[in-house]
Amino acid sequence: MTSEPPPELTPAPAAGLPHPPLPSTPLPAGAAAAASSASAAPASDAPAPPLPRPRPRGPTSMLVLATLAVGFTLWAAQDLILPVLLALFFALVGNPILRLLQRLWIPRFLGALLVIAFGMYGTYQLGHQLVAPAAEWIREVPRELRDLTPKLRSLVRPVQEANKAAENIARVAGGEPARTVQLVKAEPDDPYGALSATPRLVTSVLAVVLLTFFFMVYGQSLQRNAIALLPERKQQRLTVEILQSIEHEISRYVLTISLINVALGLVYAAVLHLFLGVPADEALLWGTMAALLNFAPYVGPLIGMCVMLLMGFVSYDELWQSLLPAAVYLGLHTLEGQIITPIVLGARMALSPLVLILALMVFGWLWGIIGLLLAVPLLVCVKLVLSRLDGMEKWARLLQ
Repeated sequence: MTSEPPPELTPAPAAGLPHPPLPSTPLPAGAAAAASSASAAPASDAPAPPLPRPRPRGPTSMLVLATLAVGFTLWAAQDLILPVLLALFFALVGNPILRLLQRLWIPRFLGALLVIAFGMYGTYQLGHQLVAPAAEWIREVPRELRDLTPKLRSLVRPVQEANKAAENIARVAGGEPARTVQLVKAEPDDPYGALSATPRLVTSVLAVVLLTFFFMVYGQSLQRNAIALLPERKQQRLTVEILQSIEHEISRYVLTISLINVALGLVYAAVLHLFLGVPADEALLWGTMAALLNFAPYVGPLIGMCVMLLMGFVSYDELWQSLLPAAVYLGLHTLEGQIITPIVLGARMALSPLVLILALMVFGWLWGIIGLLLAVPLLVCVKLVLSRLDGMEKWARLLQ
């Protein structure tokens, strides 16, 4: 029998000594991928950086108080705010013309002088043509209204008879009602009120003219200096693009609306003069009124309809002829408001009728007739600014 040699025994390492390295064996591909994914798992489980805390919102009472404070400030400082807003409006009208003059190698300073001089000359000539018919109309209105009284009495006679019948029925049913006494308070004329208000009016007109000139000439440099205060160049470039696009769109809107209203006034004056036999100077007066009132949608045409009805009843004897000026005015306004203006401006400049009526009420209450004229351009400016700011597109759609 042959004896096998005993196996070799590996001596155990002494205490405190490391184990000898074991021979490495290559792992299969699947096992290696599993091991790498297992080793990478703790790294992916690292906590994400904390999100920024949302800005705390103020209470509703503070928002209401701030809104009331802004409204009171706009009303109390209207002598200061209105010349600035009117100057901005006229500057926006003149900016497209200035850009056209700059393409013809005319400096901006000289172009602004030409635009303002031409505008003032046109306003003077228009006012000179309108003073005589307006004064004559104001002088003859009381006499014409006295002559108009029998005609109106014949028209409202059925209503008066119905009222008398209702009074007789009420008298029989409940006895004779007590008659109320009305007190009429007569206020003396103050001839010095107009004289004291004249210097303020002249000062306001001069302020509007000077501010318009400075906005036209130095508005771009002021804008560049304000943008230079921003810290980052990327933010400056983005702000420049937004402001330029807003300025171009607002200038286009204001100029387009002004041209449409002027065309409406000229067409209405031509219809009155050529087809209804109104004298040329008086027809120009009513055309100018129609053009100015068209800056205030809904409210302006309503006032124009009432004035045209009065003018028709004063100028003509037949009922159908008396209604013609108001009918022509209504037809031209409907054509302009429903077809021409939406086609020219597009849906981008469209405004909600409800929001528009609310804006007319608010600005008319704050600033009177000038507020009615400036309500729509201001609302369009707000809509364009909101549509260009990130996160404000929903508010812009709310106004549409």
